[in-house]
Amino acid sequence: MILGPRKRWVMALAPVIGVAMGLSASGRQAKADDPDKAAFNERCATRLSISILGTSPTADMLAAADPQSLVDGMLTNPTFYERFATFLNSQWNRDPGQTQELDSAYYLSKYVLTNGKPWSDVFLGQYKVDLDTTGKTVQVTDDPEGLGYFRSPPWLKRYAGNEPAGIKISTAYRIMQNTIGLTLVASTNAPGADISATGRQAAPCNSCHFDNWYALDKVAGILSKKITNPDKTVSFQPYTGGPQQILGGVSVADDKELVQALVKSENYPFNTCRLAFQFLYGRAENQCEGAVFDQCVTQFKAQGTIQSALSVVAKDPGYCQ
Repeated sequence: MILGPRKRWVMALAPVIGVAMGLSASGRQAKADDPDKAAFNERCATRLSISILGTSPTADMLAAADPQSLVDGMLTNPTFYERFATFLNSQWNRDPGQTQELDSAYYLSKYVLTNGKPWSDVFLGQYKVDLDTTGKTVQVTDDPEGLGYFRSPPWLKRYAGNEPAGIKISTAYRIMQNTIGLTLVASTNAPGADISATGRQAAPCNSCHFDNWYALDKVAGILSKKITNPDKTVSFQPYTGGPQQILGGVSVADDKELVQALVKSENYPFNTCRLAFQFLYGRAENQCEGAVFDQCVTQFKAQGTIQSALSVVAKDPGYCQ
């Protein structure tokens, strides 16, 4: 059972000033039960515009009788594509890429949004994200051997890790973190600690690396191996060992089957809706928001677009309260 650049990164993490205070355009505080409906609508339009687009609302938005009726239009705005791709890049990487091609998640998620592709294409689509022939511009191209951005050369090298035998533990973790939201805290190795596969089988490392359903070493075992060549370049040796039972009993033979299993799991739509809350609220869902969270999961399963998940949350009456 399966339970861009630095400037863009900073913009994605910047706090929204004034929205939480519920200030109307007139400068006074608006409330959900405010008898001045126009003031409440201004507050709602302001929150939606800044949260989704990262910009102040237009005059038409402020004058709208029902600002939440504008949500679907905002979610097809190129400004939203840029903002959401930047947000995802900050969630799916441990830090900004030092060069633009390392931000593969940003480029492919923006491509999928811009071209109206199913959201699962971010992880399973047949694409490659890499520099073009000039070496100056990142491009997304069709690739029959592609697997979202997970097989793109810059991403593969970025998360290949430094395990002595070339086992790509970092890659295994990052794939699960990106798709289903698995979050683990790395332990600091004690001086002289045995970090080989044998050493990782001993407590306390064995819990994360071998014993749990997400066992990092077992998942990494069906991935290609990192090879450091004599000239210090990095290449990858394909896995040829056949199917293995991982993820709590799922038979997986390679990275593609791994990602397919993760996207089919219940954790995938759950994590997608958690990302929707994180984007719109700046936090994970609360227990009292269980009903709208369930609606988000249901809608995402039915439609398969990230906009369907975000729309449920942003249109909920409680979002503008």
